[in-house]
Amino acid sequence: MPRKINVKGIAKDILRERGELTVEELVNEIAKQHRVSLWNASFEVLRAYLKGELDLEDPKPPTSFTKYVFSTYTTWFWLLIAFVASTLTIVFTVTENSPLIILRYMLGTLYVLYIPGATLIEALYPKHEGLSSLERLALSIGLSLALVPLVGLVLNYTPWGIRLTPIATSLATLSIALATIAVYRKYHYHKLKITGKTS
Repeated sequence: MPRKINVKGIAKDILRERGELTVEELVNEIAKQHRVSLWNASFEVLRAYLKGELDLEDPKPPTSFTKYVFSTYTTWFWLLIAFVASTLTIVFTVTENSPLIILRYMLGTLYVLYIPGATLIEALYPKHEGLSSLERLALSIGLSLALVPLVGLVLNYTPWGIRLTPIATSLATLSIALATIAVYRKYHYHKLKITGKTS
């Protein structure tokens, strides 16, 4: 089992001695000083960053919304779109007697019980430090259980009714719309952060 390191204190000492460092330099320095593997040092730096104990800055942050959308900051957004597209493809192409039916059930479960709520949570709480991962997971499932019946209720009063195709496409539209709002809100928070207006 990897040895735990107090990265916050170590990083302060290293930064006091050497000034600003890249993440790679910090990880190498921690690994060298405390005789741990690079993997262990990297893991501890990531853990400290996620807990808010360590502040990391992008040396070349995206300066426009377009650059932000096509940067690594929005990898989750593009993965979501790929997930929605692949789920729709499998739902509409895999038949009941296919061996891929289990994959259809697994993706369909995530698509209905997690994705709508998760995208709403991302739109409501664009800052990562707003909620813990466990709170995000619990709220995502709970909000999905609230949103999906509302989508069904709205569809019940349309000419399309409650069938597979309208429900699947409505959930896709809702999820991607909420994710787009989340990206826009995250960009504004990012812009405020790089201009130094946030604490």
